[in-house]
Amino acid sequence: MNDTRSWDLRLGYLIHDVSRLRRVSFDRELAHLGITRSQWWVLAFISRNDGLQQTRLANELDVGKVALGSLIDRLEAAGFVERRADGKDRRVKRVFLTDSARELIGKIQPISDNFNARILEDIPRDDLELTSRTLFAMKQRLMALSEGIDKSASDGLD
Repeated sequence: MNDTRSWDLRLGYLIHDVSRLRRVSFDRELAHLGITRSQWWVLAFISRNDGLQQTRLANELDVGKVALGSLIDRLEAAGFVERRADGKDRRVKRVFLTDSARELIGKIQPISDNFNARILEDIPRDDLELTSRTLFAMKQRLMALSEGIDKSASDGLD
């Protein structure tokens, strides 16, 4: 029991610490461009879903509407996005990339690719695939738990 508990704590710590270190390091990589990782994340998502409703964008990114609104405000002030009223409902705002944002994405993508390659350097492909499958399974389990669907409770296991 004690070994299992130690492993659980260590795994959670490692996931959290790797995520934190990755965020801090990537922000440093982008600092010379005057953009944060959070802003890059939003721009990258919009680039795959240009013209998405701002409310839907908040839902897709799993961030609050206020937090996303602040990010969009900064991106808009920098000339990277523009909000436009929806053609059918003027109250609905859609978010679009500008040409400046597309140019910036073209600069950041190779930085991001190189950064990720350096992180994963010398880790065997099989290990990466196993880690990805494991983390995906954990993510699915956590999503189910957050929706109140706990399989272990329904199958009689204690």
